[in-house]
Amino acid sequence: MQPVQVLNVRGFVVHKGFLDVTAQAAVLGDLRRVIAAAPLVHPVTAGGRAMSVRMTSAGRVGWVSDRRGYRYEPRHPGGAPWPAVPERVLDIWRSLGPGRLPDCCLINFYGEGARMGLHQDRDEGEFDWPVISLSLGDAGLFRMGNVQKGGSTESLWLESGDVVVMGGAARLAHHGVDRIRFGSSRLLPRGGRVNVTLRVVADAP
Repeated sequence: MQPVQVLNVRGFVVHKGFLDVTAQAAVLGDLRRVIAAAPLVHPVTAGGRAMSVRMTSAGRVGWVSDRRGYRYEPRHPGGAPWPAVPERVLDIWRSLGPGRLPDCCLINFYGEGARMGLHQDRDEGEFDWPVISLSLGDAGLFRMGNVQKGGSTESLWLESGDVVVMGGAARLAHHGVDRIRFGSSRLLPRGGRVNVTLRVVADAP
């Protein structure tokens, strides 16, 4: 971890440039091994609408979305247990989060044209623990809103190596990614953005 600029936007604490290029590449290599064991899938919503991102997880449980709804499961949709969270990813949590380690490391891949609408992270059972998010690859326009739907929002470009801590008042605030600046980073040779989200899941099976 390197010295960084820290921004506080609506309670979202943004650590700009938290990982340098060498550390980003090392974490990306770890994530590729996770994806080899638990391949990325195209999730669908309960209504059957396909999401534009692809995702997988590591840890005790993984977040899934299908026609049964949003929830945490102990196994990949293909049936295998989730791989362990890489130590380099856990080091980010240890640097910025509380003592208890996360149960879930959600990995989202944004290809060209992918986005994530405004949403809350509220499937975890309790909300005393922060959500910590790492951006790798192409820049993403991150939108930050309110706990209640509607109202004003603010947006900020997250670049490769940036880390966002969502705790306190921001823990249940709506947030999303409006678009990515495809090809803006050299970290992924074919372009795209990887977002890694660490979460404590208090009532997971």
